[in-house]
Amino acid sequence: MEIVKTFIKDLIIIKPDVFFDERGYFFESYNFEKFREILGGAVFVQDNESKSQKNVLRGLHFQRPPYTQGKLVRVIKGAVLDVAVDLRRNSPTYGKYEMAELTEENKLMYWVPPGFAHGFVTLKDDTIFTYKCTNVYNKASEGSILWNDPDINIDWGVDNPILSEKDKTGPLLRDFDTPF
Repeated sequence: MEIVKTFIKDLIIIKPDVFFDERGYFFESYNFEKFREILGGAVFVQDNESKSQKNVLRGLHFQRPPYTQGKLVRVIKGAVLDVAVDLRRNSPTYGKYEMAELTEENKLMYWVPPGFAHGFVTLKDDTIFTYKCTNVYNKASEGSILWNDPDINIDWGVDNPILSEKDKTGPLLRDFDTPF
């Protein structure tokens, strides 16, 4: 397994060892001991999965304390452009983002620690996206930042994404008082 550091501290891409043969492939998508060490003691308590058509954009979401979530995300089928925005008040990269293309072919995993807003846009129809969370979902703690905030200026590569009503109305980063 290869760990790829990004320019934002604590945000990493994990490239698993994938073994191919005439039957197909095999890889270890999760190992408690290995990932706990790699991710600084993170323990996962909830798994989530979504299926989306092409050009669906979900995000930018986060959970406020005490229900902050770290997320280990990956694609089972299809492809996404995955984005994490640093919301940590004292971070030198506050308000900056990092993105990674996660596909069924590259099998990359993306670790998005607590204190980040997270989102993705699907690049193929019937994309299946899965993630492990370090805390349970709590509706009262959910939050978001507007997906097309001009100060963050994310190039999603999609002009008219398919959005939920909730994702159309998130606050701008400049109007957001971070709890992280």
